[in-house]
Formats: sequence, structure tokens, C-alpha cells
Amino acid sequence: MSCFASYRRRLKDLHRNINKYTHLFLLFLNILIGGKVVVVTNGRYAGKKAVIIKCNDEGTNARPYGHALICGLRTVPRKITKKMDQKKQDKRSRCKTFIKYINLNHLMPTRYSIDVELKGVVSPDVLDDSTKKIAAQKESKKLFEERFKTGKNRWFFTRLAF
Repeated sequence: MSCFASYRRRLKDLHRNINKYTHLFLLFLNILIGGKVVVVTNGRYAGKKAVIIKCNDEGTNARPYGHALICGLRTVPRKITKKMDQKKQDKRSRCKTFIKYINLNHLMPTRYSIDVELKGVVSPDVLDDSTKKIAAQKESKKLFEERFKTGKNRWFFTRLAF
């Protein structure tokens, strides 16, 4: 069995263990708000960290369930040492991002928050057009890389190991 299969099995177990009404309880406590760091528990980006941009707990006509617009890290920056030259440090501090609507059942909130100004960059109308989405991903990538280089929110930029 490969390491990846074991990882996927653990994520599925984690997702099964989360009660299906957990998101209602969390909304009641007002935990799922903009700027809160969450871990995606299901889908393509399972196990990745993301930030909530906008939370819609009642749903809409297009999505009749509680969902949130999130922006997260597809790949995290790699380890940097003092011995590396500047070019190598710049290359290793790159990250990739994703923007997506996700069902609240598939999000696990953490105790962390990030005060990155993503609301101006990522908005609900960005997902309608692919060119706007790509531009928003590039802008959010710049913001996340700046935050990483300043050394703030170190936990967000580490790989989730379990």
C-alpha cells in the first residue's frame, strides 16, 4: 500500500467522524467567519489549509446548502536555510493557491485566523469567469508569499502532517 493511499484513508476516516450537523453548531457559535483558517476534509484539496473569504450558511438558489468561498494553499513553501543563495530561496518560497466554494460539512475550523486582505482580490463573481479566477489566484498567491516572507502565520504555511 502506498503512502498516498494511507493518507487518503485517514482523510476519509476523519471526514466520516465529523458529525453532519457540526457546521450548524459552529455557525451557532459564530466560528465560521471571514479570515478563519480551515482544513478541507473532502475532495480534491482534502488536507489542505484555506482561509474563509465569505461564509453563506443558509445557501442560495444555485447552492441550496451552507457553503463558503475559500482561498487556500495548493502547495506550501518548502524549507529554507541560511546557506541557500537568494535565487534558490525565492524559488523555494513559492506557493500555489486555489479558490473554491465548499460545503460547510467538508470544512474543519482551526483556532487560527489570518488577517490577509483577500476580500478585495477574491469575490464571488470571480468564479464565474476563468480568466478572472486565474488573475485572482495570482493576486492571492502574491499576498500569501508576502505573508510567508515576513514570517507571520508560520503555522498556515507548514504542511499538515498526520
